[in-house]
Amino acid sequence: MTVGSQVKQCLASLKSIEANLNSLSLKAEDEEARHAFHESCLKTRKVLQQIEARVGELEYEEPQYKGF
Repeated sequence: MTVGSQVKQCLASLKSIEANLNSLSLKAEDEEARHAFHESCLKTRKVLQQIEARVGELEYEEPQYKGF
């Protein structure tokens, strides 16, 4: 597995985690739990943005990774 495909797999996993955290924050009945899930979702989104930027760098530097 190439570095590019590993980073993109990580990105897909993070998107899934973010969606799950968002869903949990909407479904939680306890206000403290809802807040914790929401905060975790926001932190995950920041990491996602950083990984997406890295994917862009990889695709720019190594065009063979584009589209994988």
